[in-house]
Amino acid sequence: MNKPICTISIVTYNSQHIFKVIDNIKEEFGTDKRFKIVVFDNNSNADYKKKLEEYRDFAEITFNDENKGFGFGHNFNLLQANETYFVVFNPDVILKKEHLLDMINEMEKDRSYSLMVPKVLNSDGTKQHLIRNRVSVFDYALRFIPFKIVKNIFHTRLSTYECRDISDDILSEVLIGSGCFMLFRGSDFKAVGGFDDRYFMYFEDYDLCLELNKRGKKIIYNPFVSVIHYYERGAHKNFKLFKIFMGSMYKFFNKWGWKWY
Repeated sequence: MNKPICTISIVTYNSQHIFKVIDNIKEEFGTDKRFKIVVFDNNSNADYKKKLEEYRDFAEITFNDENKGFGFGHNFNLLQANETYFVVFNPDVILKKEHLLDMINEMEKDRSYSLMVPKVLNSDGTKQHLIRNRVSVFDYALRFIPFKIVKNIFHTRLSTYECRDISDDILSEVLIGSGCFMLFRGSDFKAVGGFDDRYFMYFEDYDLCLELNKRGKKIIYNPFVSVIHYYERGAHKNFKLFKIFMGSMYKFFNKWGWKWY
């Protein structure tokens, strides 16, 4: 089969893991023509862009002249794509091709699946709890509070918010999956207009999941496949990113309703 069936979209801005990530994709996918790799650079620095240029033999690369955010870049890569499946792929994720093929096979078996997300692991093999079945202001505040005594008091609440009890033995329908790695049925991604690019960064994945849910589309957590995610938790460490996070959170709850608890 020479015709691409899947576009893998990466959006980057001076991302520290990107070259290791692309090298991994190159090693895993090689010359497999079923997969098309597209990279959108949000105006990284000159040295970074020069090094990224070296991958033009493997990936289609667009260099934008300003940083317009996560959703804008993926929409640029995907809304004009014609492949059956789209992958939203963070520049800090390591993937095995067999796991993506397994996900595509599951999507082929059940046409009601619109979006599938894998188990997400840290580099040491521990699990990142990124699945959500509810969203509230209180839960977000709880995650950012640095005091362990408060987290201990609300341990059960935080645990259910992070879906820590979700089964790793079956496919599960969920409300929200993480934007670090998403496998979409391309027609459904296009039907909702892709990401709402009014979010510069953060919450656009939640927003898109709710748009799919509103249309009766299924979002599936597949625990039988996994990716490694070099999770930086930038909004917890960087005040500029925290401000962007708070701005996106305000847009999200304004759009979907202020659920406080």
